[in-house]
Amino acid sequence: MRIRDILDDHHPALSFEFFPPKSEIGFWDLYKTVESLKPLEPTYVSVTYGAGGGTRRKTVDLVQRIKNDIGIEAMAHLTCVGADKEEIIGVLDTLKANGLENVLALRGDPPAGSEEFVATEGGFSHADELVSFIRDRYDFCVGAACYPECHPEALDAKTDMTHLKRKVDAGVDFLITQLFFDNDDFFAFLDGARAAGIDVPVIAGIMPIQSVKQVKRFTQMCGAKIPQTLLEKIEAVEDDPEAVRHVGSYHAARQCDALIDQGVAGIHFYTLNKSTATRAIFQQIKTRLPVSSKP
Repeated sequence: MRIRDILDDHHPALSFEFFPPKSEIGFWDLYKTVESLKPLEPTYVSVTYGAGGGTRRKTVDLVQRIKNDIGIEAMAHLTCVGADKEEIIGVLDTLKANGLENVLALRGDPPAGSEEFVATEGGFSHADELVSFIRDRYDFCVGAACYPECHPEALDAKTDMTHLKRKVDAGVDFLITQLFFDNDDFFAFLDGARAAGIDVPVIAGIMPIQSVKQVKRFTQMCGAKIPQTLLEKIEAVEDDPEAVRHVGSYHAARQCDALIDQGVAGIHFYTLNKSTATRAIFQQIKTRLPVSSKP
């Protein structure tokens, strides 16, 4: 089922994101974790895509197992990193052959040890090129990323919005935001996107804070900020991991409540392969949702 066909403003999509572990044991542990989520009836699950060939194979393997064996709709991430067009075609053909219908098309971060993204010879430099390539050759539902607080490599917010409009015009069906902790940033971005003529559904990316050190690293990498009041709360209990998780989960739950009240198209949880916090929030917010009119 294509994600674009099941998005409903009155019944927001609720989804989880995982990354494929490197080890075989980790792979099956994650498979069991995802399998345990089926009773929650998430709208879909997405799996990230690494720069290495082995990790990529695990992404393809995991998404097809999630969809075909577990019975949860799945979306594979696909990046431009370290792959030429023929390699990308190979991945897309495999996804199609296994009944996958959804792809998140990303440029991807520079490989470890590199400060700048450099396109692979015969590959793509930007996500809009990848989106156009997929749209011209396949019938996938194509999602893409957006940044409520501006992409860290963009000159400014206006330039970032221009690039996003180009990407959407290339054939994007919906957008998923980078993580954010202040809903005002999300709604200001959404207003700007609509004013720029971007009318596809925008799904909010939410990450319950698990660790102070970790969230500081992530926000620095992606250009997001932690509101001062939230930062003070987590730093006050930094030496107590359980307390940090409690503060982070409470904040994320309040974010979700407000997003749902404002009619958000969907909420996408960045789980970091730890489903306890997101499972609790998911269960809490799902009880407030009306019954969907869509299958």
